[in-house]
Amino acid sequence: MPHDIDADLIARIEAEEAELVLDGFSNDDAWRLGTIAYDLASQRDLAVVIDIRKGIQQIFHAARENTTADMDAWIERKVRTVYRFGASSYLVGRRHGGNFTASTQLPFTEYVAHGGAFPIRVRGTGIVGVLTISGLPQEDDHALAVEALRAFRG
Repeated sequence: MPHDIDADLIARIEAEEAELVLDGFSNDDAWRLGTIAYDLASQRDLAVVIDIRKGIQQIFHAARENTTADMDAWIERKVRTVYRFGASSYLVGRRHGGNFTASTQLPFTEYVAHGGAFPIRVRGTGIVGVLTISGLPQEDDHALAVEALRAFRG
């Protein structure tokens, strides 16, 4: 077991995931959620890319100024991690104590457990999509995704 597991942080992220379950999630909802996240990033002048998937379909994608195509590659890898492990990329990383690649033996070019990809769960259905933020330190990517989902859920 990895030695630097923060049980309090893991519990907090698990609580966020339990809290942020939606009653439904349409393509229009994805657009609204993406716009909320984009507006939050704009207000703070954050150089981030925001991406929302429903299943494998990309419904929303926006790159703010001073972002790079590399952030899109990080998004792809974070999204794969959420779908494979059924939890936010930040939670998966914390559960592995920062040793995700070594402990899972999954290729770094395909999977990363860095914060920013948050599962979109629908009550009675499970994970239907992923909201991903890329461009900030991982805890900040994660926090912005949580803030946007809370604002969306209202």
